[in-house]
Amino acid sequence: MAYCVRVLYRKGPQVVALDVQQRCFSQSPLAAMAAKVAMSRLDDKPLPYDKLASNIQIVKKRLNRPLTLSEKILYSHLDQPETQDIERGVSYLRLRPDRVAMQDATAQMAMLQFISSGLPKVAVPSTIHCDHLIEAQVGGEKDLSRAKDLNKEVYGFLRSAGAKYGVGFWHPGSGIIHQIVLENYAFPGLLLIGTDSHTVNGGGLGGLCIGVGGADAVDVMADIPWELKCPKVIGVKLTGELKGWTSPKDVILKLAGILTVKGGTGAIVEYFGPGVDSISCTGMGTICNMGAEIGATTSVFPFNHRMAKYLDATNRKDISAEAEKVKDVLLTADPGSKYDQVIEIDLSTLEPHVNGPFTPDLAHPISKLGENAKKAGWPLEVKVGLIGSCTNSSYEDMSRCANIAEEAMKHGLKSKIPFNVTPGSEQVRATIERDGISETFRNFGGTVLANACGPCIGQWDRKDVKKGEKNSIVTSYNRNFTGRNDANPATHGFVTSPELVTALSIAGTLNFNPVTDTLKGADGKEFKLSDPFGKELPPRGFDPGENTYQAPPADGSGLKVDVDPKSQRLQLLEPFAKWDGKDYKELTILIKVKGKCTTDHISAAGPWLKYRGHLDNISNNLFLTATNSENGELNKIKNQVTGQYGGVSEVARAYKAKGIKWVAIGDENYGEGSSREHAALEPRHLGGVAIIVKSFARIHETNLKKQGLLPLTFANPADYDKITPFDKVSILGLKDLTPGKPVQCEIKHPDGKTEQITLNHTMNDLQITWFRAGSALNRMKELAK
Repeated sequence: MAYCVRVLYRKGPQVVALDVQQRCFSQSPLAAMAAKVAMSRLDDKPLPYDKLASNIQIVKKRLNRPLTLSEKILYSHLDQPETQDIERGVSYLRLRPDRVAMQDATAQMAMLQFISSGLPKVAVPSTIHCDHLIEAQVGGEKDLSRAKDLNKEVYGFLRSAGAKYGVGFWHPGSGIIHQIVLENYAFPGLLLIGTDSHTVNGGGLGGLCIGVGGADAVDVMADIPWELKCPKVIGVKLTGELKGWTSPKDVILKLAGILTVKGGTGAIVEYFGPGVDSISCTGMGTICNMGAEIGATTSVFPFNHRMAKYLDATNRKDISAEAEKVKDVLLTADPGSKYDQVIEIDLSTLEPHVNGPFTPDLAHPISKLGENAKKAGWPLEVKVGLIGSCTNSSYEDMSRCANIAEEAMKHGLKSKIPFNVTPGSEQVRATIERDGISETFRNFGGTVLANACGPCIGQWDRKDVKKGEKNSIVTSYNRNFTGRNDANPATHGFVTSPELVTALSIAGTLNFNPVTDTLKGADGKEFKLSDPFGKELPPRGFDPGENTYQAPPADGSGLKVDVDPKSQRLQLLEPFAKWDGKDYKELTILIKVKGKCTTDHISAAGPWLKYRGHLDNISNNLFLTATNSENGELNKIKNQVTGQYGGVSEVARAYKAKGIKWVAIGDENYGEGSSREHAALEPRHLGGVAIIVKSFARIHETNLKKQGLLPLTFANPADYDKITPFDKVSILGLKDLTPGKPVQCEIKHPDGKTEQITLNHTMNDLQITWFRAGSALNRMKELAK
């Protein structure tokens, strides 16, 4: 074994409490060397390998069975490995993450909640990343300048709050949070939580990086153990090797077609097998990134030489050396470890894929895309091609696309359509600029956008089509829900690899397969695009570009963080009301949602991002694009008091003003997509008390619990059809609310007839205290007193 562990002493309960503050433990000689190596070049907290290795030895002795890689990383971060119940899919784990990462749109609410806690400083290394508030309009430099001006108040708040409370701050223009994490903070064996669903990108560097809501981030920053239901483990065995037009993106596009948008819910996806070594580190990040689209808790790859190469290239050779020492103990699955499900994908025969429209799990091999589009009546003409985003913006991605563009230009061709390029970070931008890749894209007809999320999250001032105009776009992004990229519900968004986006942009149609089809050059001669080729890492090393990081001062206690009471962007939070101890009787149904209801449907992004720090203002987008089952319309529901129709938030505000509590009814996988906790905060703020659905997505269900809402599921999914939007709903027996015990519900129809149905919940004892206190933050304050 590469790393020897001895547990030198056992801690008593009183020492464990002290350990929360100082994390002291005896060290082996190897650990003494590891202690000199920091988790990141940007802070000085040492790698936790000794502690993790000690913990996992305790757990393995208790469980007496081989462990998967994800189990090793997760269980080694247990708060109390000696006594924690561990059962996949059943027990709740109390964990100690190594660090927290927050993007600017969600960091606003997270920091506002942390300020409300009254604590002086964060307990673990934490960072804020300004990437979500930069709208794509004309090009990187001008768009960034405009964003800095428009969002000056918010950036100032985040910068000052970070300085006061010990949080690192990445300025606007630094890049997308997940690329910054991969370049600077991710390491094999890491447990990181981030306030964005695509935090899972870090699994490409062998860590467990998990998307959460802001309230979960506050727990960790407040030194409270973070709670997660023990995930199941889905094993994906990769054989063969990637070749030709097939890219890492095709692995997850294929898997999404197999598992669907909810097939990974409650599970970690763990990749293994001989095919793993044929994928670059950033390619593994791409695969893990889009694992969010199958509902997975996170995804992870085992530590290998491709990760070591990336660590070396990003000035972290010391970390790769330490990881090598604990590879067998911590960073590789044990022989004979068991998965709850195993899926095998042969990379050698895997065909390039394009998924969509309107959902990321509608998978089409490229050979079938044109045919399927014709049958479905989707627009064949591609209007815009977009590459980059947190999913596909590595140097390798950019160099492969530039290779395709260069070959097309040799034949006198350029992109037929607008072609937008989003670099993932300032480091990637500076490096592709230095190496001539950006110039290639500009010559190809492309526009290089700011180092930010941009169109991927709806920050796109699109001008080429009118709202409601049916059209198709192809992107290398991760999501393609209705209206996701441009707020146009008629836009058919297709997600694919950046290589296929580039090829389809040259052809200008979905009915083109670069593997088999030819193009006509400017000279009239037919030619076929060669298989793409690109460098995994820049031969001349990375150019760091402009320094955009601001470290927090050693002591920020004397600093002030002001929020203007008249601000339209920021608003200090008022605590939610405690539960009054009574059953919820004859609740009004605000809306019964039909079909897919993602967090985008509940709390839209795009232009609404500017209100993410102002709960009352952003609540005006509640259920804005959710389909009302009564009439099939968006944002048009009946006020049960006046009989008049109005917008959802307008009706909810009217109910709140009259003290009328309400409930919302939903379909399958309710709350899939983004981690945005505003989709839980808004219903709570406007008077909602419960959400009743067929099934929940993981992060959203947790967010609802954190804000004191009851997340309930139909014991019989068919009972969804028993409820009409005009019924009254009573939720009974709440004084006896206990883990695992169903809740009784009475439906009262307009004619006075009643029906009884059963509702389930997944709340444990701790989460029930959140409900009774009115929110997790309220409960934290109760305990502090």
